Amino acid sequence: MTTGISIEKDEIERIFVGLASQAQKDIPIKLEKNRKRVIVLAGPTAAGKSELAMELAPQIDGEIITADSMQIYKGMNIGTAKPSKEDLDKVAHHLIDIRKVNEIFNVVDFYYEARHAALKILERGKTPIVVGGSGFYLHSLLYGPPSGPPSVPELRKALEQEMDEKGPHLLYERLSQLDQEYARTITKNDRQKIIRALEIIQLTGKKVSKLSWKQRKRTQNYDFRCWFLHRPKDKLYQRIEKRCEKMVNEGLLDEVKYLMGEGLEENPSAAQAIGYRQSLDYLKSKQSKEDYAHFMTQFKQSSRNYAKRQLTWFRKELPYKWLDLDLHDPEVVLDIIKQDFEIGL
Repeated sequence: MTTGISIEKDEIERIFVGLASQAQKDIPIKLEKNRKRVIVLAGPTAAGKSELAMELAPQIDGEIITADSMQIYKGMNIGTAKPSKEDLDKVAHHLIDIRKVNEIFNVVDFYYEARHAALKILERGKTPIVVGGSGFYLHSLLYGPPSGPPSVPELRKALEQEMDEKGPHLLYERLSQLDQEYARTITKNDRQKIIRALEIIQLTGKKVSKLSWKQRKRTQNYDFRCWFLHRPKDKLYQRIEKRCEKMVNEGLLDEVKYLMGEGLEENPSAAQAIGYRQSLDYLKSKQSKEDYAHFMTQFKQSSRNYAKRQLTWFRKELPYKWLDLDLHDPEVVLDIIKQDFEIGL
């Protein structure tokens, strides 16, 4: 009798262990099925990602979350190629005009704002479509915001004072010597990022490019379907130059004049944004024909250089599948993205 009970107990334990083991094996499958899909459309400036997103959204009941670091500012419209009122009425957009131009907005702010927007969109049964070219912002969305030591007021103040006295170019050169990989991802005029990078290096003795967030695994609560939309360089540069001319013709300089009165120059990141920095320099010049020609040359060159940096950045970002928008018809591109979203490729 005792033996029979013992056998029954052993058999029950074996069954439970087996079930538990199978359940553990099934967890990744269940998590994969339950994860909500989020589409990410990245690409260099002027590639045409926003236009494609506007076509895609109605077809999959989607809403757009901007990953443009400047479209979040009120009044920065022309120079950021912000969606028109008609586009905003047609498709819901998020993270547009959520800050005044004199307010600081950083990558950590973006991470939490974008995650919150995605959650609300999914709760409504719709599809989040994240659109933008800011590699730093998009990386944080996928992997979490960067880690780093808290700012030390005394050190920050000393670096800011040195920046004011010697200018950003000298500190950028120092950063290039200390961390060339990170320096290549930012501009020589990005005061805020240069100062923060030098601060981190001085506090930790480590390169910013080697911070732990670079090696983090993607967060598991969303299934990000990531695309990098691009064009051949010659075609892309033509589009960039036409866009620059269009922005100026539409009143970029008048927009910058207005924003100067709203505190544009109080925000180092916004004041250094491409198009705005060159406009500020021109408006402070004698505004001669030569000054205007120099303004346009610098505006176009800076925009092309930014596109180069975007291409360099995203080549290292593994989750992205690249799509040449000159190689495929728009309908084909939309079908590829939709099929991947619906069934996975």
